[in-house]
Amino acid sequence: MKIGVFDSGYGGLTILENIRQRLPQYDYIYLGDNARTPYGTRSFEVIYDYTLQCIKQLFAFNCQLIVVACNTASARALRTIQQQDLPRLAPDRRVLGVIRPTAEQTGKLTVSRVAGLCATDGTVQSGTYPVEIAKLFPDITVVSEACPMWVPLIENNEHIHDGADYFVRRHIHRLFERDPRIDTLILGCTHYPLLLDKIVRYVPENVHIIVQGNLVAESLAEYLVRHPEQEIRCSKGGTVVYYTTESTEKFNASASVFLKQPIVAEHITIN
Repeated sequence: MKIGVFDSGYGGLTILENIRQRLPQYDYIYLGDNARTPYGTRSFEVIYDYTLQCIKQLFAFNCQLIVVACNTASARALRTIQQQDLPRLAPDRRVLGVIRPTAEQTGKLTVSRVAGLCATDGTVQSGTYPVEIAKLFPDITVVSEACPMWVPLIENNEHIHDGADYFVRRHIHRLFERDPRIDTLILGCTHYPLLLDKIVRYVPENVHIIVQGNLVAESLAEYLVRHPEQEIRCSKGGTVVYYTTESTEKFNASASVFLKQPIVAEHITIN
């Protein structure tokens, strides 16, 4: 039984890389629904349908645990799938997301109790981050900023050029103008670490920036310790297989931007 990692695009590769560094002994399958990306601008119904289809595919690939390494899918589909679909489809398997560990870290870091969130339109509109953080830390206020251009910049490899600074500066300034008390900034999209060098330039000093890769990896490690009945089912061969719904040539080229190493993926059709 493998550990599956799913994302609508390429950003989940940053999560997978951190997980593999923390837990190299397990076997992994990565599924990128790149042909239907981005999810961030789509309706709840479409995001839910697409996410469920990909989770079913990973179950068919014999995955015991699945990490939904997509903030939009985690925000808009994960809870429904966990509560309504999983008991029917695979009650002995588990599907985890990226929002809960991020919320826990936010509560540990913020002193002012005002956190900022940069994310896709879909994640911001869902309101999931403020809700999940409020469940754990009712005293924290979350100020959100949708950054619709950041993902296209990254996926077209334009984020490395000076022109990307305009879009980073614009959204960071807008966020902190809304509430200058923000002392913790959540990067609520797995693509955004590739913009980190630029983000740091425009974020005020002494603001904590939460990057999800290490958090999710550590959260998964802790989960496996707490749930030995799940851990014992996960095979340990240190392998990884990549699947994409897009052309493999395009995926391989773009994935190398995220992982900085050659990637060879297999194509799959999901419907």
